[in-house]
Amino acid sequence: MREIVFDTETTGLDFEADRVIEIGGVELWNHIPTGREFHCFVRPAGRKVDPGAFDVHGLSDEFLADKPLFSEIVEEFSDFFDDAVLIAHNATFDMRFLNAELERLGRPPIPETRIIDTLPMARRKFPMAPATLDALCSRFSVDTTRRDKHGALIDSHLLAQVYIELIGGRQAALLLSDDERGGVGGGHARNWRRAKPRPVPLPSRVTAQEDAAHRAFVATLGDEPAWPRFWAAPEAVAAE
Repeated sequence: MREIVFDTETTGLDFEADRVIEIGGVELWNHIPTGREFHCFVRPAGRKVDPGAFDVHGLSDEFLADKPLFSEIVEEFSDFFDDAVLIAHNATFDMRFLNAELERLGRPPIPETRIIDTLPMARRKFPMAPATLDALCSRFSVDTTRRDKHGALIDSHLLAQVYIELIGGRQAALLLSDDERGGVGGGHARNWRRAKPRPVPLPSRVTAQEDAAHRAFVATLGDEPAWPRFWAAPEAVAAE
């Protein structure tokens, strides 16, 4: 299963008026990073970066002035994201902005059925605990030392590690086929049930002759050998 863990940075918080200014994505295949990634800065046509947003991501109007418009990168974006399950933290925020950009170009929105949101996943797994990306990185010992401010690509790399931990940690990647995974919206390994004991034990494959020889040998081992505690009753031993 192909997945893209992604993040965006924007000029502000209003998806109807503000614009996407950075997109980052990291590709996973069966929950294992492939090394492929997507990253671009975007010039927000007709929109200035809000000071509060600048404090978060540090992307200035001057820095973005020579970057491509969303319309200039949409094909590359679609090629990378189009066939994958998309994973984001607080995905509603990112998807509103991306779908608003797509709508401005007359393109269809990305459906919610393709989205996995790690924020509710974290809240279900750790009720009442902080569920920010920073808090989850701390919980799972994900290294954030390379990160000074929020950035779409670095946050995608961090979230990819968090996501793998949320779905069961590194051991989840040892499953070998898509049949052993949950569906698109789940991203979890199948919840295998422990096998129930047999109602009637299988008959012993030890012959009566072998059993007698073993008992004779054990009798030479001293006063209280451990073996007799594990012996089947003589009548349970298969006849030769």
